Amino acid sequence: MRTILPVNITLLAAGAGGMICGSCLRDNTLAKALLRAGHQATLVPLYTPLRTDTPNVAIRQVFYGGVNAYLQYASPVFRHTPRFIDWLLDRNWLLKWAGGRGAQTSPASIGPFVLSILQGEHGPQVKELRRLVRHLRKGPRPDIVSIPSALFLGLARALRDGLGAPVVCELTGEDIFLEAMADPYKSQARDAIRSRAADADRFVATSRYYADRMADYLSVPRDRIDVVYPGVDRAVLEFPSSIQNPKSKIQNPTIGYLARICPEKGLDRLIDALPILRRLPGMERARVRAGGYLGAAHQAWFDALRQHVADQGLADAVEFVGELDLPGKVALLDGVDVLCVPTAYAEPKGIFALEAMSRSTSVVLPDHGAFGEMIQHTGGGILVPPGDPHALAQALAALLRDPDRRAALGAAGRRAVRQHFTDDAMAAAMVEVYRRPA
Repeated sequence: MRTILPVNITLLAAGAGGMICGSCLRDNTLAKALLRAGHQATLVPLYTPLRTDTPNVAIRQVFYGGVNAYLQYASPVFRHTPRFIDWLLDRNWLLKWAGGRGAQTSPASIGPFVLSILQGEHGPQVKELRRLVRHLRKGPRPDIVSIPSALFLGLARALRDGLGAPVVCELTGEDIFLEAMADPYKSQARDAIRSRAADADRFVATSRYYADRMADYLSVPRDRIDVVYPGVDRAVLEFPSSIQNPKSKIQNPTIGYLARICPEKGLDRLIDALPILRRLPGMERARVRAGGYLGAAHQAWFDALRQHVADQGLADAVEFVGELDLPGKVALLDGVDVLCVPTAYAEPKGIFALEAMSRSTSVVLPDHGAFGEMIQHTGGGILVPPGDPHALAQALAALLRDPDRRAALGAAGRRAVRQHFTDDAMAAAMVEVYRRPA
């Protein structure tokens, strides 16, 4: 029997400014599964500390701290400050505060800062890059260094040369941010990313759709991009249900929404479909229960959406439960009849859909991005034309009226996720990528 040697992986993960984001959840889930499989995995936060809804295995120290990285971009003075000053600016409480404020800033306004990070060893944050390399040299040399997105390709060359280790670049949804940047910075960022793509040994995307999309964006051969689907955290799979006879009653058909509260994730599209749905036979009492993080940048948009709900006389039919911890998330997934997150953009991951299916909850999703292949692989839901509230309402009504079909889809999704989309399956697939020659 062939012995499989453990791998030493350094996973860099970008904090999301106090928000629980899908990429942070995936990175933390992956690190835990790698450790459980006997590998050495070190999860290193960049910008801000990571927030997760399951046990967090990231080291406490943050590199490329958001305050230092920005000040070094903005002023030459901070490119030469002593480490003690940088240390003060890297305190976790300050990074969390600054990250929360930074999350209010639109991608359109921070193009020059993004370009500065992509300059890597030639950029204004070179002091941060050298500090990261020195830190990673202190322990056993990593076999692989993973960077969290194409936005960090500026780090790849220095990491590869300084550590003598291959660099794998994750591709998990950065195109949404990049496309929201204002020109000329959007075009300049694409050019910089393409020029730096050769510094990464391999790329890993979260779906075939996104691998195809980013092969074009990066201008790299498609065979340089592997596909490893996200895996559902064991904590979600094993969390006990507090719902008695879940999804057994249909007097008040309930549609769940579990994602960020923002236009990109499509909560407004679900709300637009609700009055259409409630006019269909048997759906007069249909309701929506929505959970997720609401950032200050989208507060005005959300306030307008709530007013729209009230103006339509639907205030009692839409429940906003806010950001959820693990028990709250599982309670929402177990307590609704279907999950629907009708994203406005082509979603590259869809972890929320996999989590719903893992709890036997069927899903209704727009037919774009990764969702088509997700439903193909799991059989756990149905697809609808994107941006069509009437089609969405009809699809929801058909599924809500048919408990046997909902149960069959839920069972198929649960079975497929627990066989092929677990955190252990994701970790095993990633190790195959790590061991593959460039």
